Amino acid sequence: MGRVEKRLLAGAAGQIELTLDWPGPQPIPGLAVVGHPHPLYGGTMDNKVAATIARTFAALGWLAVRFNFRGVGASAGVHDDGKGETEDFLHVLRAVPTLEGVHELLATAPRLALCGFSFGSFVAANAAQALARAGQPADALVLVGAAAGKWPMPDVSPEALVIHGEHDDTITLDAVLDWARPQGLPVLVIPGADHFFHRRLATLKARISAYIRGMLLIDAVGQSH
Repeated sequence: MGRVEKRLLAGAAGQIELTLDWPGPQPIPGLAVVGHPHPLYGGTMDNKVAATIARTFAALGWLAVRFNFRGVGASAGVHDDGKGETEDFLHVLRAVPTLEGVHELLATAPRLALCGFSFGSFVAANAAQALARAGQPADALVLVGAAAGKWPMPDVSPEALVIHGEHDDTITLDAVLDWARPQGLPVLVIPGADHFFHRRLATLKARISAYIRGMLLIDAVGQSH
């Protein structure tokens, strides 16, 4: 595993505070951006689930970026109910590859993964929808503790990875299934897990790793034919 670096990035509402989880070996084939839980309830980029998602991608050789939403930590602005946060998510996704010290190591056309936990899943899903509408769909979408029933979650790609805890009492599994059912969207349920995946973070990491490795394997097989 590589180093962890803090940076500040200029954004629409002022500076955005970033954490870059660097992989070990280079070159770097992909970029993952991770959204954190609701800022009005203590959510930050240092949340253990958001950090676990980022470190999972870094362990796979990707550059992972977490950032504080508006009004959190050193990020400027105020909470914007997801709209401004989605704008910032897309801005981070586009701006980070151009940063000094990043563009030299990142692949020319890196694979892109959009990820989010809880409120961050709502932001990531909206960012994914915006990219798809622009004809630039992300390569992967990882939604953990998806905020269905709490926020108006959009439809997502059927290839998205949706992971939920069986005993989540913040966002109920029933609410997630009600959102997923009309889409025919699979939901991976971790037995015994609560909203914050207490004592289940290793399982969470393993499932995300399997998803990304599987995606890369399918791509490799396709390129070989």
